[in-house]
Amino acid sequence: MKYAILVPDGMADTPLQELDGKTCLEAAVTVNMDKIAKLGIVGVTRNVPRGMSPASDVANLSILGYDPSKFYCGRGPLEAANLGVELGALDVAFRFNTVTINDGKMADYSAGHISSQESALIVKLLNRDIGSNRYHFYRGTSYRNLLVITCANLEEARKLEKVKCFPPHDITGQPINKYLPEEKELFEIMKKSQEILGDNDMNKVRIDLGQNPANMIWIWGQGRKPEMPKFKSLYGKEGGIISAVDLIKGIGRIIGLSVIDVPGATGYYDTNYSGKADAAIKVLEEKDFVFLHVEAPDEAGHNGDILEKIKAIENFDKKIVGPIFDFLSTVDRYRILVLPDHPTPVKKKTHTSDAVPFVMAGTGIVPDEVALFTEASSKAGSVSLQHGHELMKKFLG
Repeated sequence: MKYAILVPDGMADTPLQELDGKTCLEAAVTVNMDKIAKLGIVGVTRNVPRGMSPASDVANLSILGYDPSKFYCGRGPLEAANLGVELGALDVAFRFNTVTINDGKMADYSAGHISSQESALIVKLLNRDIGSNRYHFYRGTSYRNLLVITCANLEEARKLEKVKCFPPHDITGQPINKYLPEEKELFEIMKKSQEILGDNDMNKVRIDLGQNPANMIWIWGQGRKPEMPKFKSLYGKEGGIISAVDLIKGIGRIIGLSVIDVPGATGYYDTNYSGKADAAIKVLEEKDFVFLHVEAPDEAGHNGDILEKIKAIENFDKKIVGPIFDFLSTVDRYRILVLPDHPTPVKKKTHTSDAVPFVMAGTGIVPDEVALFTEASSKAGSVSLQHGHELMKKFLG
């Protein structure tokens, strides 16, 4: 039996006046996802437990069959795992974004989706001017990077772990003053970063080119070293995970899935869709299970870009779902599951915790009467789950 889970991050949305009351998914041409709907079942699942933040780490843990209320550890430690940063008992790992602040407001949560090479220069400067035995900065991918703070004792680490921090993509266009961390130490690091980066030569070039400068770092998403059972021990399957995002790859490493790096996988609109699909097929030729994640619809949602979100959904359907489903159709026994982790509505430009649609087909799955894969049609489907982590058992049978 071959199993494929395909995740278009943030694809779910709400009806839009600009699309005559349709969602981006409804407006997109999705021949392959609709084909799976005709052959299988559709439904809804709530990947974000009530009371928890609708973050990608929470939601993707659910999809992978791990109850976030038990295993959630914060984004930073998951990204650290993929970067090969070994956390000690007194370490607290933070995600930090390179951001653009303009007139005291969050102008851009990604500094124009800055390149990884430019971020590497920023990390070098931060380590030179702020780094110490306590502060360690690590380069990630594009605007997504890592800060590890080594605390003096366990009490201090636990206190730092609980500091209220805000994701920068949630406050685009808003004054940053009321969203800065209350912990003075974190505030001072962010303030110091402005002094280091504000007049940097790289940013002068970016401004000359009409690009947003990376003139500050934004610290959030912290946590300590996680403990999770291996995927094989829970579900008896071996497989791989494919994503451009350190967070998703970090989860994969922690739970024992093979992490597949695809050249040209950027985590943005220009990602290598076909390369990801080819890599997934190769995994399925050798192992039981593959989890493939595409960030582009989420980025379009955060940017409030309707047309780019539709395009990202169509690329996902044509270049990811189509080839993988065609391959699975040639094997004797298979199952395929397609679902977003959470909604990222273009009007809100941030994640919500609403339930998301899913479609599932393959060996042993009796089709229902729903023949389209949309947010609306899924509500008329045959399955509705309040606990997203339970979907994995249903999928694996």
